[in-house]
Amino acid sequence: MKNDVVQVQIRGILPANSGCALFVGNDEKVFVINVEPQMGLVISNFLRETPKERPLTHDLIQSIFKGFDITVERIVITELRNSTYFARLILRQQNEVARKLVEIDARPSDCLALATAQKRPIYVATSLFEQVEDMSEVLDRINETGGETESD
Repeated sequence: MKNDVVQVQIRGILPANSGCALFVGNDEKVFVINVEPQMGLVISNFLRETPKERPLTHDLIQSIFKGFDITVERIVITELRNSTYFARLILRQQNEVARKLVEIDARPSDCLALATAQKRPIYVATSLFEQVEDMSEVLDRINETGGETESD
């Protein structure tokens, strides 16, 4: 797996015209995944560890995972097709008898929310990482002008 993927982090979250721009990357490159405004808020709240009055959908999923001893092992953003990103959610269930890994097709925004909530690694397929446009300078300019971003 080490050569097939590149580890990244969420480097910033900004409101955009039709949602939120998630800046995802590392010291080498940063790229943007556009998500709905609500997903941007969910991910931002997990990054900030903002307390909530009531559990939201991703909190519910986490509670279900906990009840069945399931954790997010990692997520992998796998490809970009027709301007849509695809991702895989890798879950681990472990008990005293066995360890099981399950890989599920999921939206990158849901994967990023769950990985952020559980502080689990985020990866991008190397082939995709090489293909996406580097937006590092854009993020740097936004940070210099005082735009709201999340930093790890």
